[in-house]
Amino acid sequence: MNQTCSQITKGLLDEVKKSLITEGDTAYIVDPVYGIVRNRVNAEVVKALIRTGDQKTAKMIISHIMNAQNDDGSWNEIHVNYNQPSALITSFVGEALLTAHPLCPQDEVLAKARDYVLSKEMKPGYFLKSEVYNADHLNVDASCGAFLAEYAEIFSDEECLAAARRAAKNVCDHQVNGYYPYATDKGNYPYTFDVPCIHYQGVTMYYLAKIQEIIDEPWLKQSLLDAAEWLAEVQNPDGHFDWSKSGLMFAYYLGGAAGFAYSSFDYVSQWDAKFTQNASLSIDVLKSNIRGIVLRWEDGNWRSFVPSVLSTTHTASLGTFPYSHRIFRYGYGMYRQAARRRFDTEVNDRVFAILSGLLRINASTVEPFNNFPDMFMTSEVLDCLSWSTINGDNQ
Repeated sequence: MNQTCSQITKGLLDEVKKSLITEGDTAYIVDPVYGIVRNRVNAEVVKALIRTGDQKTAKMIISHIMNAQNDDGSWNEIHVNYNQPSALITSFVGEALLTAHPLCPQDEVLAKARDYVLSKEMKPGYFLKSEVYNADHLNVDASCGAFLAEYAEIFSDEECLAAARRAAKNVCDHQVNGYYPYATDKGNYPYTFDVPCIHYQGVTMYYLAKIQEIIDEPWLKQSLLDAAEWLAEVQNPDGHFDWSKSGLMFAYYLGGAAGFAYSSFDYVSQWDAKFTQNASLSIDVLKSNIRGIVLRWEDGNWRSFVPSVLSTTHTASLGTFPYSHRIFRYGYGMYRQAARRRFDTEVNDRVFAILSGLLRINASTVEPFNNFPDMFMTSEVLDCLSWSTINGDNQ
């Protein structure tokens, strides 16, 4: 599978470079749909570039990344309607700089990032995503833990290693029948989103795997195997997931899910070879959802729209939400079912704007009424595939 993985990575990087803006010795990626520059996208592409040997382009993007660091050591999470400092994004950028450390060491920049992320540990293993979203998100804990573990390995930092172990332990302690809930408490959300999510199951496993590579704990290994069992159970024989089992509406059918699933299955297959087949199926699904770059959502045809009504009804029933919110969840799900079947290279957000106004929704992102090639999903997939290729060679 590594050859297929490498081919997809190369093809995606070739497409991503079409959105690269160069200014002297600095370069950055502009989202071709939204026209914004995301720190996360640039960081994840840097990791893929370094792992595939394109050091020149990586160094140019790193120059831009360093200029975007805030005085407190953080980097901002940037969406269409949102631009705020974030421990999550700081961890992603920090990991990119750690990946680049042999090429261009940035010890002072990394030390500031390390201090910022550590300062956001609110309780043992719980890292604050941002000032705006303050629930305990398990994928955030895993991501922050991965950065701190990798920092600890390079700089022999026992404080970071202990924090990474606490992050992993917090995630594993909240595992339910194999799956990792999206959030463990309400925070400033209207409800506690303690529901299973196929996309974030893969995300959380991916970053936990990076922690496991360094701390090598039996309890974390078992948690990853249990998580893989749950993810395999919701994967159909053709590789597509049964999204009726996934209860987080804004992550419903996200195109990057297959990339995270591939990397996660591939990692645990070192302990149980049966997951190799699940990884292979995930790659097949991923390939079917690339239109130059990765689609925002898993593609669908109109022939399957009627059955999706029943599937979305089941999705909306997951979790312990009041009846009024279940109706909202169902409407959100059906909106997504229609949108993912309508393809365009540009976004049409008129319907979303009207509905947001009527329902008084203040969203940080835009939910267009069509599917489209998405740079955000693509950078996530590039990180996953390139890491799995390198990690597989080292196993």
